[in-house]
Amino acid sequence: MASCTIEEVASSCNAVRFLQIYVYKRRDVTAQMVKRAEKAGFKAIVMTVDVPKLGRREADIKNKMVSPQLRNFEGLISTKVIPSEGSGVEALAASTFDASLTWKDIEWLRSITKLPIMVKGILTREDALKAVEAGVDGIVVSNHGARQLDYSPATITVLEEIVHAVGGRIPVLLDGGVRRGTDVFKALALGAQAVLIGRPVVYGLAAKGEDGVRKVIEMLQSELELTMALSGCPTIDDITRNHVKTENERLHSML
Repeated sequence: MASCTIEEVASSCNAVRFLQIYVYKRRDVTAQMVKRAEKAGFKAIVMTVDVPKLGRREADIKNKMVSPQLRNFEGLISTKVIPSEGSGVEALAASTFDASLTWKDIEWLRSITKLPIMVKGILTREDALKAVEAGVDGIVVSNHGARQLDYSPATITVLEEIVHAVGGRIPVLLDGGVRRGTDVFKALALGAQAVLIGRPVVYGLAAKGEDGVRKVIEMLQSELELTMALSGCPTIDDITRNHVKTENERLHSML
């Protein structure tokens, strides 16, 4: 759903790159995206599983948001969906996303790629166990930036139960709410192998372009290093569960 192509992203840097995808009604579109990612040297497929339908994004509806040009779809499907009212992004999702997505689609995705497959959008122990049973190679704990369903839990509050359910069989990453290096530290202490950042990157980009994004990443790294130093952790491996206390634990200690 990016405004630049898979190939442009691949040629822009030497970083490890994952392709985040949705499953479309036309499976050949998804399959072509995956093949292009393989050819471009991407290292994993991240399948978003929490958008059978787009959530009610009232600001987009009010503003009659029009989807930007999605160049990865050129020659495949039209993304010029302009409804008479409401959000163009919602209309686009309704016309292209497959709402019948099930766990069996992991098996289908596995049949068309040899890349590791991660699922993004897990928030419960039960779904984490199902993901492991389906044979995924990793889990991204995510509530889609809290934009899909009102009252979804903050990802940091459900991270530990998912880590315990997985039991070290596959990596668990945290997405959502990371604004400071201290947030990264807390996620690592609760068992995440890494974190994803979304809005901070967009904020940096909006403020100062590429330099702004670089500054955001540098700030997070600097804050994490300072937090580690002040917590007596010379390395990432030294960060343990003992370094954090959840709200429930804090309340229990007061009783």
